[in-house]
Amino acid sequence: MENNDNNVAGKTKKMKMKMKRHSNSLTIVLAFSFCVGLAADEFCAAEGNQELIPDRREEYDNGRIIDISHRYHAQMPAWESKESLGQFLWLRRSMKNGSVANFSEFKLPAHSGTHVDAPGHVFDHYFHAGFDVDSLDLLLLNGPALLVHVPRHQNITAHVMKSLNIPRGVRRVLFRTLNTERRLMYQKEFDTSYVGFTVDGAKWLVENTDVKLVGIDYISIAAFDHLIPAHLVFLEGREVIIVEGLKLDDVEAGIYTVHCLPLRLTGAEGSPIRCILIK
Repeated sequence: MENNDNNVAGKTKKMKMKMKRHSNSLTIVLAFSFCVGLAADEFCAAEGNQELIPDRREEYDNGRIIDISHRYHAQMPAWESKESLGQFLWLRRSMKNGSVANFSEFKLPAHSGTHVDAPGHVFDHYFHAGFDVDSLDLLLLNGPALLVHVPRHQNITAHVMKSLNIPRGVRRVLFRTLNTERRLMYQKEFDTSYVGFTVDGAKWLVENTDVKLVGIDYISIAAFDHLIPAHLVFLEGREVIIVEGLKLDDVEAGIYTVHCLPLRLTGAEGSPIRCILIK
C-alpha cells in the first residue's frame, strides 16, 4: 500500500512539473474547452480573452473590387437635419435575453446614405403610376462606368460639364467632387454648401450626352439652390437613374465596372443601394 502511495505521489509530482512546463498550452486547451461550452451568443477566442473582430474592408481581391457605399450608422447625415440620422436599428429579440436567435428591425428614410432615386421622387403622377425603385432598369445600374473628378469649388454647371469632355457612348458617370475632400458624408450635420448639379448642368448632361446613370458623392445630385428643378430635369424622361451618397474616397478617375443594386421596394420612390466598382 505504501509503495502504491509513493508511486501515486511520484506520478503526481511529475504531472505537476509537466503542467508547469507546458502551462501556456494548457491555458489554450482549457480556454478552448471553455469556449465549446459557451452559449452561441458569447464571444470567445482560443488565445487569451481577445474579442472576435470582424474584418470590415473597403477593397477586396487586392484592390480590384472597391466598395463605394457608405456604412449606415446613427451619426451619418440626414436631409436638412442638424442631429444626424439618429437611431434606426433596434435589436427586438436578443439571445442574451433568452431568445433562440437575435432579431433586428430598422426604420429609416428611403433617401438615406448611399441610395437611388426613382422618377416618382419628384413627379407625383409617376409615383402613382408605379414608377418606383422596383421599376428601375438593372442593366443601367450595372456595367461600364466613367468616374470623373470635378474641378474644386464648383457646382456642376453646363460650363463644367463641357470641360469634362465626356465621350459619346458613355452611359454611366460617377462624379467625385469637393464633397469627398470635405468629407461631408462623415459629418452628422447636413451641409447646404455641398457640390451638386445646377439646372443648366443637368440640362447639358441630358441633352448632350448618352449618360443614363448619374452618381454623386453627397445625398443630393442637385445643388441645394437648384434642388427640385435639377431633379425634374434628370427624372422627367424616366431615362436617367440617380445614385446619391457615393463613397469615392481615394478612388482614381478612370473606367470601371459599376454594380449597384437597390432593395426591391414596391411603391418606394427611393431605396438604400449597395454599389461596388470593379477595376
